[in-house]
Amino acid sequence: MTQETAATIDAIQVQLNAGGMNTINIVLAFVMFGVALGIKPAIFIEVFKKPKSVLLGMLCQLILLPIFTCLLALALGKAISPMMALGMILVASCPGGNISNFMSSLGKANVELSVSLTAISTALAIFMTPLNFWLYGTVYLHFAGVAADVPTLVIPLWDVFKTIFILLGIPLTLGILTSHFLPKVAEKLKKPFLWVSIVFFIAMVILSFSGNMDAFMKCVKYIFLVVLVHNLLALGIGFGVGSAAKVPFRDRRTLTIETGIQNSGLGLALMLGTNIFAGFPPHGGMLVITAWWGIWHIVAGLTVATVFNRSKKNV
Repeated sequence: MTQETAATIDAIQVQLNAGGMNTINIVLAFVMFGVALGIKPAIFIEVFKKPKSVLLGMLCQLILLPIFTCLLALALGKAISPMMALGMILVASCPGGNISNFMSSLGKANVELSVSLTAISTALAIFMTPLNFWLYGTVYLHFAGVAADVPTLVIPLWDVFKTIFILLGIPLTLGILTSHFLPKVAEKLKKPFLWVSIVFFIAMVILSFSGNMDAFMKCVKYIFLVVLVHNLLALGIGFGVGSAAKVPFRDRRTLTIETGIQNSGLGLALMLGTNIFAGFPPHGGMLVITAWWGIWHIVAGLTVATVFNRSKKNV
């Protein structure tokens, strides 16, 4: 990638007023409430009787994916801009995406395990997302030898914690309570909320690029390749760890899908709905990587789920 191309990508900006930020945060909270409607406390009982796959899933999502993403960003060197690298690390620091449960069902995977991993990673994201992003973002900037105009990464961990707690923690708790005490209501609301989440993400992507479409189209092939490689890495981590640990094939499918589908909507909300990155230089690279991830992992997830669906291995 040339410096001109990197500069074009990083120059993409989206400016929102306080009303726009609040709208994004409120809608994302509703989306996460919808995710939690499919989570019943009883699901965890069976899964935790055999916790091996759950622990492997947490290993893949919370530890291995951020580490290998940082290493990938360093390996790509000047093929990506520092802001694109931080976008990759931000995505890797987010919890599993809410559509992973649907993909697991389509791919004849272990849906109970998928729901459990989504719930646990989402709950732990209150702590792990800011921690992983700060840790591996700092490591990347230290070892990459980036230009002097990119500042040392200083993330207000407490502010991020409060933001994620409001966006994820509270809606998740309310959704689980609704599922437990009002199961019929939860069942009726699940599908509408799933579609709301998809429409919401598409709307955020359109908002992100509506004023920058020309710049995006000039750089889309670079963005596509970077996200493709990153997503293949995530899918490979899930399937590789599951295979190495010799868990049942249904669980391997789930680990693959859960690691390969990230809640990039949360990443966009942190960039667009807060002032966390207000002190950064132009960081369009973070924006386009996160936004394109959210589009691409739907395509990749459907592809992988279809392959799994047609596979004859079910044990």
